[in-house]
This record gives sequence, structure tokens and C-alpha cells, in this order.
Amino acid sequence: MHLPRSAALASSLTVLDECGSTNSELVARAAVSPDFAVLVTDSQTSGRGRLGREWVAPPGRTIAISVLLRPVQPDGSPLRIEQFGWLPLIAGLAMTRAIAPIVPAHNVTLKWPNDVQVDGLKVSGLLAELVGQAAPDAPGAVVMGAGVNLTFEAAELPTSAATSLSLNDAVMPADELADAVLSGYLEELRRLVDDFLQHGSGGAESLIAELCSTLGQRVRVELPGGDMLLGTAVDVDESGRLRVRDSKDGAVQAVAAGDVTHLRYE
Repeated sequence: MHLPRSAALASSLTVLDECGSTNSELVARAAVSPDFAVLVTDSQTSGRGRLGREWVAPPGRTIAISVLLRPVQPDGSPLRIEQFGWLPLIAGLAMTRAIAPIVPAHNVTLKWPNDVQVDGLKVSGLLAELVGQAAPDAPGAVVMGAGVNLTFEAAELPTSAATSLSLNDAVMPADELADAVLSGYLEELRRLVDDFLQHGSGGAESLIAELCSTLGQRVRVELPGGDMLLGTAVDVDESGRLRVRDSKDGAVQAVAAGDVTHLRYE
């Protein structure tokens, strides 16, 4: 892959011809990697999605991206662990904003917590992994992984709920898509993370209200323990959790993790 625009935005950029999982690879290198180190491949053989799902794509059809974030507040203190829940959402917002100008004829939105959709079909998913701290008082780190479907043909898509940029009138040739997506994502991610560290979650909350298609929808949430929650997505709380009004009793429950289905698509 030729990634000149992206290389100028990363503190370091490693491009692998093939990789089992970019997240696993960058986690292994985290101790010797700087903040905003980036590792990518267009041939990921053992990728992982949310809830432990396998995520594999044919070589050259996608880009798998991992970015190392070492968030430190303006006064030099480590980001509080409860604030880390915002980072996957911020990454999802960054990818949404990066993809939108590439397919301007279509509606690009974020499905909570971090699936990017084009006209309701998934084009990108993100997965965050915490990195162990070197010392109890050391700043925490997270590896933010993302996969983007670049040039899948319709018959190659893994599910009927997926799509690719090339199927949605991308405004550039296929050989330029990887650099356009990655550079746009890195630029937006840097801007949004810096704003979050400087000013808190207010800016991200306003973007979620604008770009998150989940809010206001009837949803089914498959919770990590296997329970199901049916209700209406109300908003996102101060920790980035989705607040859902239970259709049974009207109680509002904050969801930190779960597989969300928009019931309007069924």
C-alpha cells in the first residue's frame, strides 16, 4: 500500500503485507511504540470483532488499522479509567467523519458503539483493547483497531448487512481508497482525542447527537452475559454508555457494552 498522506500524520507508520491481527501486533509492540503509532495491513488473517467474533477478509479488499493512544490530560495526569469508555466512541465518530466525504451521495452514520454504516449497512467496525500499564501510576494506553471494507464486490460481502466503499460511488479510484480512509481517520482521530483531553466529552456528545443513528431508535441489545434488552435508545451518558428505556417497565438502563440491533431494519 502506498500511504503518503497517512505517513505524514502518524508518529510512526508500520505497513505489513500480512498480519494475523493488527491489534495483537500493536499490543505486542506497545512498550516500545510512541503515542499515535499506527500499524496497518490489507491482509488480516485472524482479526477479531466485538464479543470475540472472528473478522477475516480477502487480501486487498479491506484495510485493517490499529492506533496506539496514550491519553494524558493537559495537566500531565493520566486519563481516569472511567473516561476510557469514550475512546471507542470517539474513534467511531472519527471514522464516520473520514468516510462521509468519500461517499458524499450516501448517508454515513455511527451505530453505537462503533459500527460505521453507509445507508444502514456496515462498512467499518472498531475494537478497543486496553494495554497493560508499566507501573500503577503510569498513563494508561489503548490500541484502537478498525477495519474498513474498501473494494468488496456485492457477491463477496460476508453478510447482507455489510457494504463497501466501492459499492457506494466512492469519489476516488480503488488504489487511492486506503490512503484516503486512513489519512482522514487519523486526522479526525487526532483532532477529536485532543479536544476530548482538553475539554472533556462535550464536543463528542454533540457529534454523537448529530451522527449516531442509534439514538431515538427502537433497539434490541444483546448484553455480554447473554441477556436481551428491548427498548428505545434515549441518549449517551457522561461515560459514553448508551441509555436505553426498557419497553417493559420504562426504566432507563445504561449499557456499557452490547450488540445493538436497530429494530427498524428487521
